[in-house]
Amino acid sequence: MTVRPHGQARLSSVLLAGVVAATLCSVPASAQDGGGLGARLQSLIGKLRGNALPEGIFKTNGRLEAEQVLIASKLAGRVAEVLVDEGQTVDVGEVIARMDTTELAAQLSGADADVRRAEKAIAEAQAAIVQREAERTLAEQEYERAAKLRQSGYGTIQSADQRQSQLNVAIAALHAAQASLDEAEASADTSRAEVARIQSQIDDSVLKAPRRGRVEYKLVRTGEVVAAGAPIVTLLDLGDVYMTVFVPARVAGRLAMGDEARIVLDPAPDYVIPAKVSFVASGAQFTPKTVETADEREKLMFRVKLRIASELLKTYEDRVKTGVRGEAYVRTVSTAQWPEALSVKLPQ
Repeated sequence: MTVRPHGQARLSSVLLAGVVAATLCSVPASAQDGGGLGARLQSLIGKLRGNALPEGIFKTNGRLEAEQVLIASKLAGRVAEVLVDEGQTVDVGEVIARMDTTELAAQLSGADADVRRAEKAIAEAQAAIVQREAERTLAEQEYERAAKLRQSGYGTIQSADQRQSQLNVAIAALHAAQASLDEAEASADTSRAEVARIQSQIDDSVLKAPRRGRVEYKLVRTGEVVAAGAPIVTLLDLGDVYMTVFVPARVAGRLAMGDEARIVLDPAPDYVIPAKVSFVASGAQFTPKTVETADEREKLMFRVKLRIASELLKTYEDRVKTGVRGEAYVRTVSTAQWPEALSVKLPQ
């Protein structure tokens, strides 16, 4: 705050009094009665003093911003085509660009062949199990007959031992066939997983808009080769627009999430846009070397976001532009009333 010398303050008072007196003298007698005189005096004083804000309302400057989304390629490769232009508005799920998938398609064909090969191995293993089960059943029957003949005295020990050995071989062959089936099924699962992985990469090669927004920059052209994670297009989320402002510590300490605010943009000073406090930085953006005195503490500036309602943005989507500068007004006292000049006024 600038401190004027006493002489300058006295001169300003004299000039103000002189202007008021001249105005009173120029007012007709009929107009000095009633409320006409008071209204003119208030208008004159307002012009001389400037448009002062009511107590509890703080004014600052800022600019409109929007959340930026990078549409990037998950895999390295050649860009087959970019389907959008700068300034174009896209919906959720709309295709932004496509990557060349020729190599992936070849890999997918090979993986599909591996799946078919594994499925054939499963069928062969299942048939082998049926065969081995039949051989085991026959070996069990022959062993039981040989054992009964031996017990009755009509068979030899050697014959019974041979049937026992044949049964053991049949059981082992059945276990081997079952193991072959397990291996074939595991191989099929691996091949199917490889097909799913490659198909996922092919799907990721089609870049889609994750949300509704406006294309800000087209960073890559058709035919260019990009690295994994390289951005192709930058998208502005038209449903997440806010003004970033900086306020002193005494103001930031009184703000709460959801507090009402007003925005007046430089290109459209006739309109007043409603907003709400959505973010207050926990740390100061500028900190003096010492904060021991009140003057030094007043230099602490905190970043604040004033977010515009998504429903309002949807109504005026075609008018939303980022980077536009303007003035922002916040209330440091919740009971403070907005002046008539800051009443919400939107384009029709």
